[in-house]
Amino acid sequence: MKARPVAGGLLAFLTAQRLLELRVARRNERWAREQGAAEYGQEHYPLFFVLHPAWMLCTYLEGRNGRRVNVPALLLFLLAQPLRYWVIRTLGRYWNTRILIVPGGQRVTGGPFRYLRHPNYAVVALELAAAPLAVGAWRTALAFTLLNAALLLGIRIPAEERALAHYRAGQGEP
Repeated sequence: MKARPVAGGLLAFLTAQRLLELRVARRNERWAREQGAAEYGQEHYPLFFVLHPAWMLCTYLEGRNGRRVNVPALLLFLLAQPLRYWVIRTLGRYWNTRILIVPGGQRVTGGPFRYLRHPNYAVVALELAAAPLAVGAWRTALAFTLLNAALLLGIRIPAEERALAHYRAGQGEP
């Protein structure tokens, strides 16, 4: 199977998925703010808001190269989707795209959080590598995997850990 139509399908799927998830995230963010949530790391938020659409576009553009589909990478991407929704379902109202600490809340430790401290980031890292590799876009996979890792390890996860310390301290408040 040629990568060109799959690249278009991936772009359509990812666009629809991310837009629907943004609706859920915005609803959950409104709920959290109504509960008095404090936001952390808002200064780095635009970096991720640029990273993901750029990754999707580059995957599509580089993936239109006429190569064949890498079936194992495509399957890996598809297998990541249930994991993604396991994280979202486990977090429930607490899931959104920002770092919000709800007063009186507790850190979620069930579901995939039993196995990883930040399972959503692991799933996203898997997606950022697997989707481009599925359509032969290895440059996109490499560049965005490295960019994502730098942002996650250098900025996002440390900011989230500082915020989550309020839950560990039993305060639930900043």
